Amino acid sequence: MKTFEKPLSAAEERFYFNELREGNQKAKEILILRNMRLVAHIVKKYMGNERDVDDMISIGTIGLIKAIATFDETKGSRFSTYAAKCIDNELLMMLRSEKKTMREMSIYEPIGTDREGNEINLLDIIENSDSNFVEDICAAENFKWLYEAMEKYLDEREKSIIAMRYGLCGYEETTQKNIASKLGISRSYVSRIEKRALEKLYGAYNMP
Repeated sequence: MKTFEKPLSAAEERFYFNELREGNQKAKEILILRNMRLVAHIVKKYMGNERDVDDMISIGTIGLIKAIATFDETKGSRFSTYAAKCIDNELLMMLRSEKKTMREMSIYEPIGTDREGNEINLLDIIENSDSNFVEDICAAENFKWLYEAMEKYLDEREKSIIAMRYGLCGYEETTQKNIASKLGISRSYVSRIEKRALEKLYGAYNMP
């Protein structure tokens, strides 16, 4: 795990939160940067052999950003205590979501048929999620269905990534790397979200 900058002192912390309240966005960047050690510390307890450190750090950082945006020092708690809870919650939500997905569907479980009537499982989708599905829908001029399905079945992050990835909703088509840079998360995390979103849309498309 990479080395992070040392935490802010209590006085520095108060100063940068005051600056942030005055609209100084640079203060927000400093608060994030100087609290990354806390993110890394909390991430350690969730790390397993199959977990990607960068992905976990990205998710933990989302919790940190939420903590910075909602922290109220008048309630008497230390920011580090409050932030730790927010980071912990973000990681737990991700883990619960993963477990729910794993319970719902095996990668070998049939989820529909292709145009020739051949049975398709989730592994087929993962191995072939290179835009074929979305492009097929667009080619069939079924944009209305696609936009409605995105609103109904995808969360906000999934919708944004699919829209940017495939040039929908006014976005220009772009790469996973560019999306990762724009959202401040790793490329592999973008890939996972994209695949999960495509699985949801494909499942909806094949509903009777």
